[in-house]
Amino acid sequence: MTVRYPPPLRPGDRVGVTSPSSGVPEELRARLDVAVRDVQDRGYEVVIGRCMDGSGHVSAPAADRADELMSMLTDPTIKAIVPPWGGETAIDLLPLLDWDRLREAEPTWIVGFSDMSTVITPMTLLTGTATVHGNNLMDTPYRVPEGLRSWFDIVAAPPGHRFVQTPPGRHRTVAFDDFAAFPGIREYTLDSVGAWTRLDGGGDVEAEGRLIGGCIETLCNLAGTDFLDTSAFARDESPNGLLVYVEATGDDAFTICRNLHGMRLAGFFDRANAVLVGRTPAPDNDSLSQHEAVLDALGPLQVPIIADMECGHVPPYMPIVNGAYGRIVHSPSRSELTQTLG
Repeated sequence: MTVRYPPPLRPGDRVGVTSPSSGVPEELRARLDVAVRDVQDRGYEVVIGRCMDGSGHVSAPAADRADELMSMLTDPTIKAIVPPWGGETAIDLLPLLDWDRLREAEPTWIVGFSDMSTVITPMTLLTGTATVHGNNLMDTPYRVPEGLRSWFDIVAAPPGHRFVQTPPGRHRTVAFDDFAAFPGIREYTLDSVGAWTRLDGGGDVEAEGRLIGGCIETLCNLAGTDFLDTSAFARDESPNGLLVYVEATGDDAFTICRNLHGMRLAGFFDRANAVLVGRTPAPDNDSLSQHEAVLDALGPLQVPIIADMECGHVPPYMPIVNGAYGRIVHSPSRSELTQTLG
């Protein structure tokens, strides 16, 4: 199995919108409309699925969500799929997806983060299809800060394209925007200064490998299963190792520490040349910070650990391509992540 990159999007291509996890409540439909128009204004046709109901914690029964996702992923006229956002229990889709059929189908870009990690990370590991851990549809209208790229940039890039992202130096600490009151908002409130941080000691870092990772709170439930076998992926696609990234959505430091220990014991980080950790809004505990939780669990790996990257739940967002070849550089004068689609 080799990494398969879906063809780049071109004007006129169709983009599917479905909710493999949570849908959109009525009071937020105006924001959905703004986000859909943003995709259309870039020259794409938008196909909105049936599984969009936001009155409960999932948009539809698991069988319906799996059927719609399969339908979009195997429709040759749909070139990319993006959900409105993540959610809570997309894990119920995994045994219902036809993984053999997905391996045989022409690859389709699928984008998202948070609970979408439950879908996109196994998609790359099991089918070899590159996926984008990046901002969901409801966040798409935001202007991308200097140094970062949007998921549009990635899915429209030609095979072999190399792009570099650097930290913008500012991030958000205040609550998320109220989409019900301000559905058309397009500017992030970036109210705090911050840079990437090496947790495991001093010194410059340079490391390479295929990129793979996602949300800790959702992926930890797949640790030790075939859906999260990074060692097999590394053996087939990156014999020299991986760049593994993780990020926390909201669990406290004790929970994150336990989850990361479990993922390490299950072998998720076995082939990591470095670990990249997203900046998190999750709380510290009195005797354990989020940084200390990561170091406690992953320090035994004895690889560089770079924290406070923009690949998590704290705006702005840095898209990362599962399956792309990555190179991380971090020093007092330079921080960048290079990804190559090949």
